[in-house]
Amino acid sequence: MNTDETGRTGGCGPHLSDGCVLCYEGAKMVLFVTGVCGRDCWYCPLSETRRGREVVYANDRLVKSPDDIVEEAEMMSALGTGVTGGEPFLVLDEVVSYCRLLKEHFGPDHHIHLYTGIAPTKAQLEPLRGLVDEVRLHPPQEHWADILAGPYAASVRTARDLGFSIGIEVPSLPGIEALAAILPELDFLNINELEWSETNAVAMRERNLDLEDGLHNAVGGAEAWAAPLLDDPKVHFCSSAFKDSVQLRERLKRIAANTARPFDEITEDGTVVYGVLELEDGDLPLLLQENIYEIEVSGNQVEMAWWMLAEMRDQLPGRKYVVERYPNGGIVLEVTPL
Repeated sequence: MNTDETGRTGGCGPHLSDGCVLCYEGAKMVLFVTGVCGRDCWYCPLSETRRGREVVYANDRLVKSPDDIVEEAEMMSALGTGVTGGEPFLVLDEVVSYCRLLKEHFGPDHHIHLYTGIAPTKAQLEPLRGLVDEVRLHPPQEHWADILAGPYAASVRTARDLGFSIGIEVPSLPGIEALAAILPELDFLNINELEWSETNAVAMRERNLDLEDGLHNAVGGAEAWAAPLLDDPKVHFCSSAFKDSVQLRERLKRIAANTARPFDEITEDGTVVYGVLELEDGDLPLLLQENIYEIEVSGNQVEMAWWMLAEMRDQLPGRKYVVERYPNGGIVLEVTPL
């Protein structure tokens, strides 16, 4: 069992599924195909901007056309895609179209895994053959105790007969040890540390649950619930801290490597840092006109290497500051005046 940078368990193990290996490398694009779902899981972390809505996102990019999906995948040099929701099988035709697009554009080695909360039948799985490599079932908590007698066990066998890699992926909740019964039939069992969000906070409090610490969204006790299963080589526990400190960071690094401007500094966390000068009169100072280093001018703002701005700050009039943000115009994390 591996540990993340916080010392907590999670991440890449000796028999990790192919999809998880690519997630670990930050090489998987997340394709959110719909926020609509037939279930109402109390622990669902989906935001209000996605839950119940007919929207498509490639990573955090709102998809307006299929080209957006390809562009997002290219921007991060994606080696694979994870299809999620909501419930992807509610928009099966669209899922088939998106997966075919990705396979045709990037080649058959572009690994695609798909999450589903239903127990898909042969008729539902057949259209995904050759397009989806790995199916991850999410049986609800109330099915765990009799998992072998229910529809999810039948789906596992059907998926295996059709040639899919098949596993179960669920959050760590009380009673999860019952899933040991189906382990011999699975390729993997992924357990995600239960996470607190704005949309499930009320349900968490109703169950007297609280955060593990003040640094991450992990719910206290979640890792202990999974503990009885963690010695099995097919079982992998993915901690909240691991997702934050490894998966997201590695994905940001890939995006930054493809999108950073020559003067952007890429940090170890995959963010970019640059300097901003706000012009007082709209005219570019002579010093910057003569400077050999690259700059970018937009309106009354001049963006450049932060160290260059720091060196010349006493010679340049106007407000000056350093920005750290996610790559490709992502959210701003910090603004430091100079």
